[in-house]
Amino acid sequence: MTRGKRTQAAELEVRLLREGIIESRHVVQAVVCDDRGRILSVAGNAETATFIRSALKPFQALGVTTTGTLERYNLTDRDLAIICSSHKGTIEQVRQVFNILWRADIDPSVLQCPIPEGKRSSLQYNCSGKHAGMLAVCQQRRWSLNNYLQRNHPVQQLIFGKIAELLRMPAEEFICAHDDCGAPTYLMQMGQIASLYAQLASGNNLDMERIVRAMTHHPTMVAGDGEFDTELMRLTQGELVSKAGAEGIQCIGRVGEGMGLAIKVMDGAKRAKYAVAIYLLQQMGWISPSVAETLAESFMTIGKYKRLEVIGELSML
Repeated sequence: MTRGKRTQAAELEVRLLREGIIESRHVVQAVVCDDRGRILSVAGNAETATFIRSALKPFQALGVTTTGTLERYNLTDRDLAIICSSHKGTIEQVRQVFNILWRADIDPSVLQCPIPEGKRSSLQYNCSGKHAGMLAVCQQRRWSLNNYLQRNHPVQQLIFGKIAELLRMPAEEFICAHDDCGAPTYLMQMGQIASLYAQLASGNNLDMERIVRAMTHHPTMVAGDGEFDTELMRLTQGELVSKAGAEGIQCIGRVGEGMGLAIKVMDGAKRAKYAVAIYLLQQMGWISPSVAETLAESFMTIGKYKRLEVIGELSML
């Protein structure tokens, strides 16, 4: 990541208004980068470190696209989309995860992600697609299946090597922790996260281009009907690739133009990140006013008496 003279500016604020009266506030940071790692604009501090959480999934999918695993098991773009997903556990989505395991001749009992509360199978867990992709790589490479989540397992080393290469950083400099599903996630600066999404959307890498195509052509697999990522990609028809993460993380890439946006709500509020994303995407001209209005109806008007508003601007560097 290339730093400019100034990588800090005023943070954004999301206000919950109850019949026009402020009831709650959320502080938000956001960074826009290009695919060379240059910070273009910022609200907050581009060097703020946070766990990337599920926004890492399109890059974890590089383990599948760079090893011949897709071709070996005849996996489709729908399979690749569910590998990148935080899905809702619908029948359609669960069947897609099962399809990956079936084609790779892997028993679903090998999955090490949790079983959701009130459900019967780990296939229904929102990260099961990512896990199925990791297992398919292990099967293709003849690596062990029973410890695939360990940080020193070859599949995790392969994935992180790809990420470190994209960020032009030594792998040993990154701090790793376990995500809720048991897989590794990484502590990154906001600017680094935005840079990853700029590279994802740039069209300069065939493996990442296929991941973007899978996500944007099959947005229902990535999240689900009514979910922000799905609705944004559906409405923009391939112009934006979007992936949320827990604890207030939202990432978006502008396809073909090599620009990435990373958002972090400091208190982790889910509602605030969607409000900021809509606000900034319209401000930057990445979505039309009609798309912004459609999204705002679902994600900024949150009840008969409540709505969200965003205060602040991105500062150009």
